[in-house]
Amino acid sequence: MLKAHQKTGLVFFPAFDWAIDPTHPEREERLLYTQDQVTEEGIFDIDGIIEYKPDIVTHHDIRRVHFCVPDEQTITTQSHLISAGGAKAIADAVLNKQVKNGFALVRPPGHHSMRVSHGGRGFCHINIEAIMVEYIRSQFGIKRIAIVDTDCHHGDGTNDIFWHDPDVLFISLHQDGRTMYPGTGFPGELGGPNAKGSNLNIPLPPGTSTEGYLYVIRNCVLPVLEEFKPDLIVNSAGQDNHYTDPLTNMNFSAQGYAELTTLLKPDIAVLEGGYSIEGALPYVNLGIILALAGLDYSGVVEPDFNAEQLKQSVSTTDKIKKTTDLVNSYWLQKDELRQKAGTPGDLQVRHREIFYDTDNIFERQKEKVRVCRDCGGCIEIDSNATPGCHMLAVHIPINACKDCIEAGYKFFDQADKTKFDRVFLQDRPNDSYTIK
Repeated sequence: MLKAHQKTGLVFFPAFDWAIDPTHPEREERLLYTQDQVTEEGIFDIDGIIEYKPDIVTHHDIRRVHFCVPDEQTITTQSHLISAGGAKAIADAVLNKQVKNGFALVRPPGHHSMRVSHGGRGFCHINIEAIMVEYIRSQFGIKRIAIVDTDCHHGDGTNDIFWHDPDVLFISLHQDGRTMYPGTGFPGELGGPNAKGSNLNIPLPPGTSTEGYLYVIRNCVLPVLEEFKPDLIVNSAGQDNHYTDPLTNMNFSAQGYAELTTLLKPDIAVLEGGYSIEGALPYVNLGIILALAGLDYSGVVEPDFNAEQLKQSVSTTDKIKKTTDLVNSYWLQKDELRQKAGTPGDLQVRHREIFYDTDNIFERQKEKVRVCRDCGGCIEIDSNATPGCHMLAVHIPINACKDCIEAGYKFFDQADKTKFDRVFLQDRPNDSYTIK
């Protein structure tokens, strides 16, 4: 009987009752073909590969991460709660040492959902990885976590949620935002004043192949992880950079995904995008599962795979190397960049305009963060959505110092309730959430 070298947990949740429409790329068939493939290959007969049922996240789990406007019931369905619960179930299995690692194969996805959520953008309503990470930090006391997002689209929601957090390293490898949604994720986007360098964005040119992806992993991601020394590595394992994906322009393969997983050694992988329902997902997911379990994946090859046709050009290789060098240089300067980012106690302001393409909502944000050398800094967000609500949100980070806790409560107490439809306080040190 075949035995896994590393105990690996799996959760499947295809979300039969949720789709944007029956023919939309983000629909339940994304995982049904993978389930069939995994079953046919006898994966669940392998000693050491264990299937878990998804949990259901609570509104309290969501409130550790998001300000849902007007509330959680309005912007989520039961499927969203179970999808995030699948990631939570794998986290429990890994952190309770039932398995060495795990993979949550769930939908709907989540990595485009930001701290403030008025609805759906990029097929995402709540951020399933971020909810899982904050659950882990609250329940297991783990401090330093790295999230490596290998989805083809920039993980702008996760980027936003941990923008000011020096204890969460977020690295996103994605197709260049000048060529694809959401149009963000450039090397200079490094995080807020208290966390410069904790957000590393690595845009890759269209046509990047397995060679290019693995070059970035070996020459940038792994050295950065070695220096950061996270207690846990999470992989946002989007698969839409496969050469058959209908929404993107990359040339990654199932073998490449499996090798990336072997190199990265994530403790937890969570499925994000990937819309080549028959041509990619069954093979890519199978390769990832085998790699997590430490088993041979050399036989996992797409029927139409042709290595010669998928080679990247010399110019593409040169662009990837230059971007890698640039990102590495920013990482080396992170301490200096934080020192220069502002004077402790000052407030820095960021203005943003955010479009919710799934729900056709336009949001304007004014964000204030307190510059701090001791923590991630408290945050005040004035958010006005059309159509929708005008709200004020105050976030006190889980690692908050005494001064930032006091400043956060001052933001909340002095808020003019007559000006806003809702005023929220997210107090992470006390794991509490208040609305007035």
